[in-house]
Amino acid sequence: MYKLTHLKELESESIYVLREVAAQFERPAILFSGGKDSIVVTYLAYKAFYPAKIPFPLLHIDTGHNFQETLDYRDALVKKLGAQLVVGSVQESIDKGRVKEEKGYNASRNRLQTTTLLDTIEEYKFDACIGGARRDEEKARAKERFFSHRDEFGQWNPKNQRPELWNIFNGHKNMGEHFRVFPISNWTEMDVWQYIYAENIPLPSLYFTHERRCFLRDGQWLAAEPCMTLKPTEEVVTRRVRCRTIGDITCTGLTISEANTLEDIIAEIAATRVTERGGRADDKRSETAMEDRKKEGYF
Repeated sequence: MYKLTHLKELESESIYVLREVAAQFERPAILFSGGKDSIVVTYLAYKAFYPAKIPFPLLHIDTGHNFQETLDYRDALVKKLGAQLVVGSVQESIDKGRVKEEKGYNASRNRLQTTTLLDTIEEYKFDACIGGARRDEEKARAKERFFSHRDEFGQWNPKNQRPELWNIFNGHKNMGEHFRVFPISNWTEMDVWQYIYAENIPLPSLYFTHERRCFLRDGQWLAAEPCMTLKPTEEVVTRRVRCRTIGDITCTGLTISEANTLEDIIAEIAATRVTERGGRADDKRSETAMEDRKKEGYF
């Protein structure tokens, strides 16, 4: 008897969810950040509908403070898969007065993405946005359903979600509401890396060890890029680092590492005792930082 490995079982579950999205919604989109999780979701969508093209556009919210490597990878992937790309600009939201840019040493555009995302969803009338969040990442994300309801203001109420028994998903919504869908909810960080290794999925070079100018702040290495304002006591040095998770430059922590291959990364993660989002500065603003942002409409 043929027996599925746990990775094939996870893949099968995710593909089932993606096909349910295609069946139940009229205008879905994949939330694409250029991080490994959104890349895996994109490749799963490619598998789910092959030989047809992915039936959803990729929606990227550009903070204006993205790593160039991320943008280069995004454009190459879109061309390779023949996918449609929709870009929402945080800078445009600032210019229009929709959001106010933060000032100071800890300024970040990460939270500003929420307004840009909701405006873009409204502009393109997306009724489902497919994300790469996983329940093992963070306690607020552990509360998400596969089909996570958002009200007409794009807000999330974790106490008002629908039961999902026997993998039966209810995508019914009222006018103006939409859903966030998380096909890899049951995956772990290790599952993602093992799947990337097994499927030979290319990744941005940021995930592998490279030399980068960086500085230490509150015990965390950050990239010394033009969008970062350094304190007088902070010194820029060159270190061999890699990104464990990729987001806006202002909140993406760097890991001192010599992991040059997928095998090295898998071994490094197996040995670490620091959570994946332990290197994200945006999660350290408060104990409930992620949940507060998600209630407002964040990814």
